[in-house]
Order: sequence, then structure tokens, then C-alpha cells
Amino acid sequence: MIRAATWLLLLVALPTARVHAAETAAIYDAYWAGLAAAQIRLTLRDDPAAYRSEIAIRTEGLARLVTRFKGTATTEGVLAQQKPVPARFDALYDLRKRRDRHLSMRFIRGAAGLVAERGPEDTSRKQPLAVGFRTNVLDPLSALAAIRAELRRGNRGAFTVPVYDGARRFDMQVRLEPGRAGDTVLRLALSLVPVAGFKGESSDDGDPDNSPRPVALTLSNDPRLMPISMSVPLYFMPLVVQLSRSCDPPQPCGW
Repeated sequence: MIRAATWLLLLVALPTARVHAAETAAIYDAYWAGLAAAQIRLTLRDDPAAYRSEIAIRTEGLARLVTRFKGTATTEGVLAQQKPVPARFDALYDLRKRRDRHLSMRFIRGAAGLVAERGPEDTSRKQPLAVGFRTNVLDPLSALAAIRAELRRGNRGAFTVPVYDGARRFDMQVRLEPGRAGDTVLRLALSLVPVAGFKGESSDDGDPDNSPRPVALTLSNDPRLMPISMSVPLYFMPLVVQLSRSCDPPQPCGW
């Protein structure tokens, strides 16, 4: 279930950098097979030199009854030439049979670039992937920040973002769909292509589906590039995440 929650975490991104630090918060509803599955609270803070993103997820309905999943994740890093360079990523979560789990990554400068290493708080039980698969990659919360950076630079073609979630390495292939008359949104077609760690050897969760996974992502067509919706197949059924409401700071974004 924690890897299924990764697709929810992929919703997170950064809005366009502003002259001063700014914070944006929103609530999203997630549905699986048409049934309420989770609520998501997203908080974003960035300035021209740095960024911090936080997401909280709590399951609802049948998903809560079966998994008891709830979790939070944060990422922090700097913006170098409008590209995110992560420094740390932490995800804390509970499952029915595994409580107080902690996925911790620290991005350490090495000879070949930034390497994602496990932090001292990490509770993962499997060996990490070979260092080559963990070099010059982004955590799930920084991945869409990279996509938005490409869009801000005017890239309207196809490009690829390398992602490592602490156990699995995959490429996020991105393509902007053609616009439609009267569109107020941007539609992105994503494909999550497995690279390594997708046969259980580096996972706490058994053997996942190791085929490329399509994702449909919709963003507001304005300087914020606000995530509006996301759809991804999960166990042959659609997982849909939709924006419920935005929260205007300094008001708290409660459930």
C-alpha cells in the first residue's frame, strides 16, 4: 500500500517561483474505482533559491478499513537555474501491520553527482539499489517540481525525469497534450517506466506490477501551474485525485 500511496505523493509540485517566499495549501479528494479512498492535504513553500513541500494523506472508506494507512511526506531543496536540487526527503506512515515506518533519504554530493542515501532514521528492511540507480535522481515530491520548471522555461515537447522513491527507480516520461479550444488547463500525459527495483528484491511490499504505468495530470494554465487532477490505473482500476478546495494563507488548511 505504501507504494500505491507513492502515486498520490506524485501529485505534489511547486508553483512558479515568486520574488518573495510564498506558501500555498490545498485539499484533494482521492477515489479508487469510484469509491472515496483518501483525503490529501498539500502545502507548498518556495522562494527563488529554495523550496519545501509537504503532503499528508489519510485513507477513507474501504481503503481505511483494509489498510489503516496514513502518512506524511516532506522534501526540501534548492532551486538551481530553476531546477530543483533536493537535499532531503522524509516519509512517515502507518499501515495495519507496519506502524511508525520511516522512509528517509539524504542527497549527498559524490564524484558523479548527487546520490540518494538512506538517512539515520530510515526503517527500510531491504538493501538499497546500486549506487548508479540512486545518482542524479529526484524524490517523488521533487519530480513534478522538475516538470513545472520545464514548463516555466517554455518546454512544450517531451522530456524525462529520473525518480527514486527509496526502493524503486523509474523514469517519468512527460508529454504535453495538444490544447483544446477554450482550455483553462494544461493536460500532461505521463508514463512511469520501471528501471530497477520492480521485482520485489528491494521492496517491503512484494512483487508489484512492473509494466509502464500511464498517468493523466491536469494543471491550471496560469503562472501557478496548480495541480487540478490526476488519474492513474491501480490494480486495474482507476485512482483519481481531484482538487477539492484551495486554502488562502494565513488561514490553516484543515481537513
